[in-house]
Amino acid sequence: MAYRQQQHDPYANAYPDYPPASNAAAHTSPNYAYPQQQPAAQPQHYQQHNDYAHQQQQHDYAWETKSTKSYQSSYAGSQAHLVPQPQYEMSQVSVPPMPALPYQPPGLGNYPPQQARPGMLREQSSAGWSTAREKLMKRRSVRQVELQEGNLVLDMPAPSHIVPKGMENIEEMSKLRYTAATCDPDDFMRQKYSLRPYLMGRRTELFIVMTMYNEDEVLFTRTMNAVLKNVAHLCSRTKSKTWGPDGWKKVVVCVVSDGRSKINKRTLQVLTLMGCYQEGIAKDSVAGKDVTAHIFEFTSNVVVTERGEVSQGACPVQIIFCLKEQNKKKLNSHRWFFNAFGPLIQPNVCILLDVGTKPTGTSIYELWKCFDKHSSVGGACGEICVDTGKACSLLLKSPLAASQNFEYKMSNILDKPLESVFGYISVLPGAFSAYRYKALLNGPDGKGPLASYFKGEAMHGAGSDAGLFERNMYLAEDRILCFEIVTKKREAWVLKYVKSAKAATDVPTSVPEFISQRRRWLNGSLFASVHATVFWFRIWTSGQGFFRKIILQIEFIYNAVQLIFTWTSLANFYLAFFFLVSSATSDEKNDAFNFLARGAGPEVFEVFLKLYLGLLFIILVCSLGNRPQGSKWTYTVCIILFGLCNIITLWCAAYTVYLAVPHSLDGWKDFPHLVETNATFRDIVISLAATYGLYFFGSLIHFEPWHMFTSFIQYMFFLPSYVNILMMYAMCNLHDVTWGTKGDNGSAKDLGGAKKVKAEGGKDVLEVELPTTREDVDQLWAASRTALSFKPPEEKEHRDAATKQADHDRNSRTNVVLAWVGTNILMILVFTSTAFTNWVKSHVATSSDANFNPYLTFLFICLAGLSAIRFVGSTLYLLLRLVGL
Repeated sequence: MAYRQQQHDPYANAYPDYPPASNAAAHTSPNYAYPQQQPAAQPQHYQQHNDYAHQQQQHDYAWETKSTKSYQSSYAGSQAHLVPQPQYEMSQVSVPPMPALPYQPPGLGNYPPQQARPGMLREQSSAGWSTAREKLMKRRSVRQVELQEGNLVLDMPAPSHIVPKGMENIEEMSKLRYTAATCDPDDFMRQKYSLRPYLMGRRTELFIVMTMYNEDEVLFTRTMNAVLKNVAHLCSRTKSKTWGPDGWKKVVVCVVSDGRSKINKRTLQVLTLMGCYQEGIAKDSVAGKDVTAHIFEFTSNVVVTERGEVSQGACPVQIIFCLKEQNKKKLNSHRWFFNAFGPLIQPNVCILLDVGTKPTGTSIYELWKCFDKHSSVGGACGEICVDTGKACSLLLKSPLAASQNFEYKMSNILDKPLESVFGYISVLPGAFSAYRYKALLNGPDGKGPLASYFKGEAMHGAGSDAGLFERNMYLAEDRILCFEIVTKKREAWVLKYVKSAKAATDVPTSVPEFISQRRRWLNGSLFASVHATVFWFRIWTSGQGFFRKIILQIEFIYNAVQLIFTWTSLANFYLAFFFLVSSATSDEKNDAFNFLARGAGPEVFEVFLKLYLGLLFIILVCSLGNRPQGSKWTYTVCIILFGLCNIITLWCAAYTVYLAVPHSLDGWKDFPHLVETNATFRDIVISLAATYGLYFFGSLIHFEPWHMFTSFIQYMFFLPSYVNILMMYAMCNLHDVTWGTKGDNGSAKDLGGAKKVKAEGGKDVLEVELPTTREDVDQLWAASRTALSFKPPEEKEHRDAATKQADHDRNSRTNVVLAWVGTNILMILVFTSTAFTNWVKSHVATSSDANFNPYLTFLFICLAGLSAIRFVGSTLYLLLRLVGL
């Protein structure tokens, strides 16, 4: 039976009593009487926010200052509440008020928010945040909380400044839910962990994940605010059957950060301002078990900029912040998203975003619409373009960025549309792509797209017996996922490209960073392409229609041909250089370099030919032993010289074209005869026109010709480096199957643990330290806002001492090898050059007895002299021995 007809849920019947059959049937808690204010009237569109909260008895955690312990009531659905204490009036922290903006559809000109920042010194703001945090941590008190299904779950009041008026009694908007996960992502549901959207019974249409490592607040707010703007756009579509004013309830945004010790402090401050993180409540162990992830849940109503400017957003957004305890790389972050949270959320469409990528205001809707209109679409991607800065300033400042801009544009104009027509896109970029959750699910046998996607995580760990081919192949796990979706048995999924969904991303602007990034891309894509080509026959069991199978078969043949040209690209580029330059300099009368001197072409050709080969040798030596960061100047010089070689090649090609084409109108009248009789015109002119002319024509019909004027020249200059340097470095480092970040195998153990003890009634409870007063939380919130209002001092990336020494040693070794081999090669090139042999013919070989090259004469004389010296020394040694000295 096709999996698509019946969605497979591996946990469907594993725990029939979990969650409770009905929220209304939750355990009844003791009725603690304490004064409470009457809730304010709620706006109509918030009436049913918290259905599950109103269907069970709950007790708010109230702050207190005297008691050091409290005892918790019984399990109450979504939270493990602390025992309520008598409330009292607290002094409020004095902070600038947040501009009021009632809930309404976007488009009112208040996005992004603008606010004047306080005028304080940066040092004072940083010290203020540290002081507020230290005060909060010192004033924490020990409390006893009851386990929820054996797990630590806390509901902590959010900072008072971000709770909307009238929403104080709506739990998801007034309380931050903290869950300390002590399991592997695959066991999240088995261990009976839960999430708010699951407990509230909401149907999730879009599940958006933002993965990050140590990105700063600028990159984080760029992506987060773009996502918030997209959610607001969904809420503004009042005529949609799916979306509308309550559309935010169908969207869950999940932020997964890779490693607690790696996350940027200022990014945490942004999350604090949004209400999605609080200091002082996370624990690194629960009942003796190490915490693997800290999960914070909050429905935020605010928008925060990188300068700490806070304003109320156009609509609420459900946010899950998963802070992993250890750094286990991006694939593990996606495993938390898909395998831990996915079975609970059960979304229709999953959106993948990297922090730093900025989708336009309607991009997420455009991607979703593709899935909504076409039920056979299993995955889709939009157009990723280079963030060129204000007025395309980056293209002017960085030729490397301009070359990548051209590469991205041409891929989105020529490659992605072609593959979309076939129905199989070889890679949906992980920085901005979407998948139908149903298409990702594994079959009952545990095999499927997600199983294949996460196979690489175990392969790159210690003790793996996978071969080098497989480990390189799973560096491009997104390519493997695309292949598995399209070839999934009896499912008939296709992949689509949505040009109207655009997202901007940063690209490397330094040579070492660029080479390191492309190393993983090239190695992974090469081996993943080989895998897809070898297993082409799986499309015939994918459930596609007959004609779709034929079309896909044609695409796989096309990809196989592309793969052959990729494998031989180094030789093809060199041979093109060789033949174009040699043909343009072979005729002395029509020499392409006659403007320098008559007959200068052969000498120019010889110089650049040997320069090209020398550069290949240098790159080979550097790639085998050096990191790009340790040899950046060597790589930079090689890039410049390769660019010079390509300028010579293009000049020779243009000159050959000029000689080949007719110079009168009569010569163009019989075009078929011209093609048939003029081989040069046929082979060079048409091929060049088909390549570069296609770039112009394709850009024009897509109404995007601007990159041809701003980035084409830079791309042509860097083209030899794309082929020679990037491919050479990638192939020489096949053994390096890492993602470029170091894993963290240990935890900091600086948060404190939750200790299991027996309560008065004999129940197992946990003793935890928690903030005592809300005033401390509000003060830390205000301090975070102030700290963000000042730009941090720029920090240059520094290598640690061991890495710096290793780079220095490798670089010294490479320099010695290059000096030794280079000296010898230079002698070979000089004394075998045409210039030297011509000089010998004209100045030395004039007599009948001049039978040898003068260098050979010099060499033989030197060898004879050295041998004579050795003989004399040996003779003197014997004489000295005879005389007894």
